[in-house]
Amino acid sequence: MIPIKQHNLFISNQWIETKNKLKVINPYSHELLAEVSLAGEQELNAAIDAAEIAFEKTKQLTSHERAEACKSIAQQLQIRREEFAKTIAMESGKPLIYSRIEVDRAISTFTIAAEEATRIYGEVMPLDITSFSGNRIGITKRFPIGVISCISPFNFPLNLVAHKLAPAIASGNTVVLKPASGTPLTALLLAEVISNTHLPKGTVNVVPCDRHSAELLTTDGRIKMVSFTGSPVVGWDIKAKAGKKKVVLELGGNAAVIIDKDANITKAAQKCCTGAFAYSGQICVSTQRIYCHENVYDAFLEELKKCTEKLLAGNPLDEKTTFGPMIDEKNALRIEQWVNEAVGKGAKIIQEGKRDKAFYPATILSNVSKETAICTEEAFGPIVIVEKVDSFNAALLQVNDSLFGLQAGIFSNDINNLMKAFNTLVVGGVIANDVPSVRVDNMPYGGVKESGFGREGVKYAIQDMTEIKLLVLDDVK
Repeated sequence: MIPIKQHNLFISNQWIETKNKLKVINPYSHELLAEVSLAGEQELNAAIDAAEIAFEKTKQLTSHERAEACKSIAQQLQIRREEFAKTIAMESGKPLIYSRIEVDRAISTFTIAAEEATRIYGEVMPLDITSFSGNRIGITKRFPIGVISCISPFNFPLNLVAHKLAPAIASGNTVVLKPASGTPLTALLLAEVISNTHLPKGTVNVVPCDRHSAELLTTDGRIKMVSFTGSPVVGWDIKAKAGKKKVVLELGGNAAVIIDKDANITKAAQKCCTGAFAYSGQICVSTQRIYCHENVYDAFLEELKKCTEKLLAGNPLDEKTTFGPMIDEKNALRIEQWVNEAVGKGAKIIQEGKRDKAFYPATILSNVSKETAICTEEAFGPIVIVEKVDSFNAALLQVNDSLFGLQAGIFSNDINNLMKAFNTLVVGGVIANDVPSVRVDNMPYGGVKESGFGREGVKYAIQDMTEIKLLVLDDVK
């Protein structure tokens, strides 16, 4: 049985109760799921202290010990897969079909971390490259940096947490995690799993808190790095306040897709439907803009409408549901306002329904002004814009005409066009013949422009979470 009443902070492997509570609401039923203790300054300081003390032990762990910890977490997640999936579905409104996929991805993320823990390589390099450098050689090795503060979003309450914790554990660092206020239960359940490993107490600390209190996780001098996934406004503010700390920001986008004239229209439409409307579009790389060649525009639009009509809205815990509510009514209202603004400036509604509290229907628009929020901002909702273009080059220009640059999808059978997109688009990743939401958990993932900087993906996150140190040896025979 999943506990749904009282949840406490996780600090140094102890569960700490506080007077201030956070109410966690089911987005579908609007019922109270849980009350979670909120950390204040005292508890946050205790968590940072615990992480700093634990680092003296974690930095000495062998590769084998770090790998075994990650393996243990992956194994426990596998055993408790359904419990985690139902917790995600209840607190985030994510349909069970997608919640289970998220758990499977988190298992994969920790499994990859177990492997990468044994592959944090250095190198031996010749330093006798000039006459005055003698017989010197250099040896490099990567060392963990210390306490890392991690701030995660609501939309992937397990796997995006895993993408911060797994590389930190694998590289010998310690963590203070602030989970999203809307979805803290999954992170606290993961803390329970971590408590069953042999990691030193304080390696991972989970401290739900409000945004004001969380500022300490950015400014405190004991913290060596901040890893943030969320909105650009908050992310850039964190960077401004972080001082000399390392900062990695994953700030989302308004991802685009190009449909070339030779694309497989049926396949493209099916994938774009999933890319736009999975988890009600609340994914950083959700398909928000589609630029379709005029030769196939009508056929593609018809196929996309057919796919959208097959979505089954309902209770996220229902096995048949493929389309659930947004995280809350406030965000559904925002999307409704953005659509109304676009229509008021000439946008055409291809498919739409009526909002019902936190439910917003899958919506297709065209002829959308570039001056509207729905086109220029990150919608983070079940909206997709489909526009007609007369050439592949024109589509490339439209994709780049954005403040964001996370990932883009290209449907084309022309290798020259695929390579042109790869070389031309100002994004962190180009996905050929699929949608931008494709993410395999070992690949470098991140963006440019307003989408942030730095890369996640276990191997690449470890590079940010470690520093190279050089040993120079002289007259080595």
